[in-house]
Amino acid sequence: MLNGLIIRPARTDDVDALVRFSAAMALETEGRRLDETRLRQGTQAVLDSPARGFYTVAELMDRSPRLVVGQLLVTFEWSDWRNATFWWIQSVYVDAAWRRRGVYRKMHESVLEQARRQGDVCGIRLYVEEANAVAKTVYEKVGLGDSSYHVFENDFVLERKEFHGKG
Repeated sequence: MLNGLIIRPARTDDVDALVRFSAAMALETEGRRLDETRLRQGTQAVLDSPARGFYTVAELMDRSPRLVVGQLLVTFEWSDWRNATFWWIQSVYVDAAWRRRGVYRKMHESVLEQARRQGDVCGIRLYVEEANAVAKTVYEKVGLGDSSYHVFENDFVLERKEFHGKG
């Protein structure tokens, strides 16, 4: 575990790190080059509107300047069956130099604690690229289990070829 690591809500001044991490994650896990303007606008939209979700970051406090080394995004899905909300974890990224040191685990634990305190959250969900064995192992280690659901989608942005690379 890293000394001086704190988990906190992302702020507007984190937008550059959030965009950089999300772009790196898409390239690393799916071979996709994201449109940076669209990504920046989408990231800012979350920061500007808490109804869309929220980012959590892992920051090293014992560095000058402080250094953001990880992120995750939580978005919301209403469940009529449960009369409560699922929190979806997305856009998970830990800087390569800081992996395997408990950064994701600490972010995950923070989100779980926050969700349980909230009172109207019925669970945590995430999806992972099918071939991302490393991420699957990490998620299992923090207590997430395989779901009986399979995700299907129509991705209108991808259909317009706004991603470059895979696809």
